[in-house]
Amino acid sequence: MTAKIKCDSHGIKTLYVDGKPFFAYAGEVHNSAASSLDYMKKEIWPKLQELNMNSVVVPVYWESLEPQPDQFNFSLVDGLIDQARQNNMRLILLWFGLWKNAESMYVPAWMKQDTKNYYRVNDVNGKPTKTISPFCQAAVNRDAHAFAELMSHLKTYDEEKSTVIMMQVENEIGVMGSARDFCATANEAFAQTLPRELADGLNLNPQQTWSEAFGYDADEQFMAWYFAKAVEKITEAGQKEYSLPCYANSWLKQYPWYPGSYPMGGPVPDVQATWKIAAPSLAAFAPDIYVPYCADVMDDYASDDNPLFIPEIRKDAVAVSYCLYAFAAKNAIGFSPFGIEELGGDPNSVDRPPMEVMIALNIDPSAFDIAGSKERLAATYHLMHELEPLLLKYRGTNHWQSFVRHGENDYGTFLRFKNYDLQIAYNPRESGKPLGAGIIIELDDNQFLAIGTMCKLTFMPKQDENTQVDILELDEGIIENGQWKTTRVLNGDEKMSISFGDNLGSYRLNLYKF
Repeated sequence: MTAKIKCDSHGIKTLYVDGKPFFAYAGEVHNSAASSLDYMKKEIWPKLQELNMNSVVVPVYWESLEPQPDQFNFSLVDGLIDQARQNNMRLILLWFGLWKNAESMYVPAWMKQDTKNYYRVNDVNGKPTKTISPFCQAAVNRDAHAFAELMSHLKTYDEEKSTVIMMQVENEIGVMGSARDFCATANEAFAQTLPRELADGLNLNPQQTWSEAFGYDADEQFMAWYFAKAVEKITEAGQKEYSLPCYANSWLKQYPWYPGSYPMGGPVPDVQATWKIAAPSLAAFAPDIYVPYCADVMDDYASDDNPLFIPEIRKDAVAVSYCLYAFAAKNAIGFSPFGIEELGGDPNSVDRPPMEVMIALNIDPSAFDIAGSKERLAATYHLMHELEPLLLKYRGTNHWQSFVRHGENDYGTFLRFKNYDLQIAYNPRESGKPLGAGIIIELDDNQFLAIGTMCKLTFMPKQDENTQVDILELDEGIIENGQWKTTRVLNGDEKMSISFGDNLGSYRLNLYKF
């Protein structure tokens, strides 16, 4: 049964696999890992076995798939599917087609070398770049054809077992180092009035030019429209063959912010309205997150009509806090630290970008400190899996609330339930440890499940009540298939404070007022 994204009983967009809700507890491998089945078998799959993952995010390379025009080789794709089945994993495939990290890195050699038929983005000085232009319809048509062939093959090879559950179309799309494409075709289009479809969708004057309609943001909106139209053509061609959910990911807009310092035209929040009009076949826009303010990015990308999927995120200890927040607060359909295989190896061997690159791209260097990450991520994925019956029952209601520390000056939060209020104080941030985060489930008027890390809970009476709150019963325990199991009953001074340390913990509380 083909994977689908549809609304659950609470109206929340959810990924369904084999007819049941599926949450992708995933990890993305390094870009070149999937180029060799032998390497995957020996070096990757064994390192994923202790992480409690159910999905792996892996690339499919156009240059390997179509080494000569119209000569397709699916052996690598089939081998990855076979290996995933052997390891009881699902696959989310990344189509490294025309664009990867704002360049045309993975197009076949026959296309790279033919710059006449497959022409490039030009910068403001007319200099060609390493990026094939989205205005080059010959290139877009070839990509759409190759993607359709891939999807047709997946339908034949995998539809019955649904090993492949989602497709990413291209990767971190956009123009780097230039505000827009200045090739002749692009310049001609930029001088014209707005496309009627876009003007109607955004309630703009169709007689205006791009500059008149968008001012300073005209270049980015212009590139967003034409990149999105290209992605739509590619996605639509593939989904005609096999209707898997497809999404596009984005390199974040971040400091120093100026045009071309990040890929111009990718589906960042500022241009997502344009992308939605141009590329309706996409199920989601997904952020790749390496910045220190991960929770803010999740807040920006998660909405009723954009299910949150995080195909790339930092893999240090704070990732487990963001994992909790993504699934429990933002209804994520998937969470995937990048370079996941490194968690199974030596922390000192982590592949880190040069410091000057991290500074230039505003990447937090601590994102590559993986000490303790393997055990913590495995525990978090296990917990979320066991919590799924409760998640599906309570999310979208006031009985289910979740939180995470958003930044250095965020000291806590305040939650309100039917009979009680809850003050949460976050522990100070410590190197190599998670952030304050957690989930509170109101099981009935006086009973709660509390799950968390690096924070302290204080239950309080409602503001208009002249009462005090105390704990009647406090159990430490675990959750198995949505059911609570007590491992230790706490009382005396151990009941005076409800605190979570750097390892994920769970409590069940019965409260009373006097």
